[in-house]
Amino acid sequence: MGNRGSAQRTVIAVARRAWRALGRLLRAWRGRPGPSLDVGLPQWAEVDKRRRAHIRRVAALVERWAEEMEVPKRERARWLRAVWLHDALRDARLPKGTTHGAAAADRAARQGESDAGVLDAVRYHSIGYAGWDAAGRMLYLADYLEPGRRGRRKTRARLAERVPRDPDRVLREVVKQQIRGRLRAGRTIHPLTLEFWNSLDGD
Repeated sequence: MGNRGSAQRTVIAVARRAWRALGRLLRAWRGRPGPSLDVGLPQWAEVDKRRRAHIRRVAALVERWAEEMEVPKRERARWLRAVWLHDALRDARLPKGTTHGAAAADRAARQGESDAGVLDAVRYHSIGYAGWDAAGRMLYLADYLEPGRRGRRKTRARLAERVPRDPDRVLREVVKQQIRGRLRAGRTIHPLTLEFWNSLDGD
């Protein structure tokens, strides 16, 4: 009975994903526009063409995950605000010792962004943060797994496909890869990254 119930749940989940995919195809066929990914950068952003393309890919990935996970519009908007802000000052000249994430978070706050979860997502997106809510975690995943990044593209694609079904486990795998990569390169691990890793539930 248990195996039959598990099989039924799997079939239902696959059917739901197929139904959502069909809906996307029908909208495209009817000419209905999808989510606009070109209007999210703030006016004060300083990004070159390559960086803008990266941000758009991250936004597209987050939008896809949110749709598959049936995330409410308000929460989806939070995720996308974090995406469009995270690299907004990546190509700006910043004071020594200031990260582009922190600079973007501070600028966004001055411009009226009051959501602490969004600001934390932007501030710590390069290193991880144990205090993140879903906005920070999804940004971290999409920033690492977006398809334009070089190296291990098949592995990244497989992980990206798993996110809507098992985001917590994929997040742990991604953080592990990030830490392992830095160690192999002889680079230090930021204390916040270690704290983030220790905050994640093990298998």
